[in-house]
Amino acid sequence: MVLLFAAAACAQEPAAAKAAEPAEVHDKLLLVLPFENRTGVSTLDWISEGFPDVLNRRLNSAGFLTISRGDRLYAFDHLGLPLNLQPSRATAIRIAQTLDADYVIFGNYTLTGNQLAASAQVLDVSALKLGAGIAQQGDLDHLLDMLNSLAWQVTRQLDPEYAVEERTFLAADQNLHGDAFEDYIQGLVAMSPLLQIQHLKEAVRLDPGFAAAWLALGRAYFTNQDFEQAAPTLGRLPKDDPNALQADFYRGLACFYTGNYREAEDAFAFVSTRLPLPEVVNNQGVAASRRGKDAGALFQQAIAADPKDADYHFNLAVALAHRNDAAGALQELDEVLKLRPSDAEAQAFATQLKDPGAAKANPDPGHAITDAQGPLERIKRGYSEAGFRQAAFELEQVQAMRLASMPAAQRAAALVKDGDTFFQRGLVLEAEREYRAALAADTSSAQAHAGLAAVRERDGDAEAARQEAQASIGLRPNVPAYLVLARLDMQANQLGAAAGDVNEALKVDPANANAKGMQLALQRRAVP
Repeated sequence: MVLLFAAAACAQEPAAAKAAEPAEVHDKLLLVLPFENRTGVSTLDWISEGFPDVLNRRLNSAGFLTISRGDRLYAFDHLGLPLNLQPSRATAIRIAQTLDADYVIFGNYTLTGNQLAASAQVLDVSALKLGAGIAQQGDLDHLLDMLNSLAWQVTRQLDPEYAVEERTFLAADQNLHGDAFEDYIQGLVAMSPLLQIQHLKEAVRLDPGFAAAWLALGRAYFTNQDFEQAAPTLGRLPKDDPNALQADFYRGLACFYTGNYREAEDAFAFVSTRLPLPEVVNNQGVAASRRGKDAGALFQQAIAADPKDADYHFNLAVALAHRNDAAGALQELDEVLKLRPSDAEAQAFATQLKDPGAAKANPDPGHAITDAQGPLERIKRGYSEAGFRQAAFELEQVQAMRLASMPAAQRAAALVKDGDTFFQRGLVLEAEREYRAALAADTSSAQAHAGLAAVRERDGDAEAARQEAQASIGLRPNVPAYLVLARLDMQANQLGAAAGDVNEALKVDPANANAKGMQLALQRRAVP
């Protein structure tokens, strides 16, 4: 990954790369701590963890790299701190240094009547400098709106040039049921596994589309070793969800532990095709091996990515032994013992292979020999979440550098395409970020304005959506912009105007299915 990143960086023209660089802080690691409850109401303690949950999601969507809750809890445990500690500034700095964080975001919240007021600050760890205080308040019944508004202000302080509007942050959680969010956070912080599962089950009951809650519930089942429940629960996440890779990694393990090796192999394969971390590729190979397949190539791929992991060499040794390649297997076992001299299983396996009678003829070359008496391949039971997300972040940086070398119009088209993909997945904040980047690259991009029109429509700002759609059509008539206008006119009960918009769309593309569908809908409403 490092070599890929460096090669991509060297391949770009300096001027072009500089033009595409985001604010410097986007290259930094951010730690969001739970906010301190100063309400005096213990039943509102759960909101403390709600702040990092929302801030992390919004900051990640805005292109920042944040430290996950799991990594934060690891740091607390590593430093011998209680998991529910409200750290002082000095302790926060120690935690940040343990996690190599560049910035720490912390704060508190108070309650007056039904008004929740929050204050936040951003600490630059290396400079030991505090940013200006950030304040936000709102009705307790609209907690998510307040949290998302605070996230927008934090983002703007970190990157004053950040162009996405506050309403996009608010719209990101507009379909999330407030009670489901509370149960979700209550489930995250519950100390009892049964209570944790109870809250998370209630969260997904209240909001069946709440993917983060499905992930947390699946992980709770997994931690409780209820693998039969964990596998289908983790499988509830859509494949285009940002957490789908993590969900399928653990779904693969759950399937593996219940002997469903086919499903396990498929789950690991889904992850590895998108982010081929060595532990994922290894597990794909182990699941394939349990199905009688020769997974040597997968173990070799894992070794290439991490040659110092003894387990990958051991697994390749097992695969080579199944091919009746005792010499190759012994060579891999030598590597295992160099890396881990006390590995008794590897020593015993090497002794067995040195016995001339241990070799078996392979009746079916190209497939593994089934050997019930030989050692089993080793599965990886976890991955470094920080490394997982860092790898994904670096891939995004490589993509940004690749785009920087393109001509402006081509770069804008690629960004619009990414924005459309995000929008179709319901990731409105990410979509707006890409559309605005497209306009920064090429102000004459009609498709970028059309994308922003759709974003504003989704936000519920009809006037801004109409302005963006008209700006798009002014640059170049196109179907998406006309259809935004048609939907807005239908909502305003201006059915004749909507019909005119659809007719204009069909002039641009007579075969467009979306335009034809809207035309049919209008005809059913007796519009000429």
